Amino acid sequence: MRSSRKENLSEHSLETAVIAHALCTIANVRYGEHLDADRAAAMGLFHDAGEIITGDMPTPVKYRDSGMRDSYHRVEDEARKQLLEQLPEDLRPSYAALLDEDSDPQLYRYVKAADKVSAYIKCLEEENAGSQDFRNAQKSTLETLQKMAETMPALQDFLQEFLPAYGHTLDELLQDGQ
Repeated sequence: MRSSRKENLSEHSLETAVIAHALCTIANVRYGEHLDADRAAAMGLFHDAGEIITGDMPTPVKYRDSGMRDSYHRVEDEARKQLLEQLPEDLRPSYAALLDEDSDPQLYRYVKAADKVSAYIKCLEEENAGSQDFRNAQKSTLETLQKMAETMPALQDFLQEFLPAYGHTLDELLQDGQ
């Protein structure tokens, strides 16, 4: 898909980390969860690290069918292993725990939700810039987020309370704060 502004992996990873931290904080404060928000943020920073090697594949291609999805997951797993093997051996376990979604499935669920929120924000930004190329992605990503929010009240709160601000200009944000 053509973008009005190319997003880089660092921007996306930071945004995912911040949102994952927020989701876990909301879950802890409002819903009595005991999630490690700081670890979720670190996992968010590293969640797409394999793309350093593989590059990013557009979601519609990556998830076109189960065969493509499974193949791409194997490629991503191999890329993460390659990255880990480049680290000194004594540091590998610390980073493996951040790269492996199976290391903490409950926490990774929040990171995955944050990743989807970040993707949805990218769709909103493209729409605000006049691009129609993300229209279908925006619709399907919102549907996925709404489905995820059915079992994740912190995500529902984030979507209702924080997401609307992403469509505002700086002037509107500053005016709302007065």
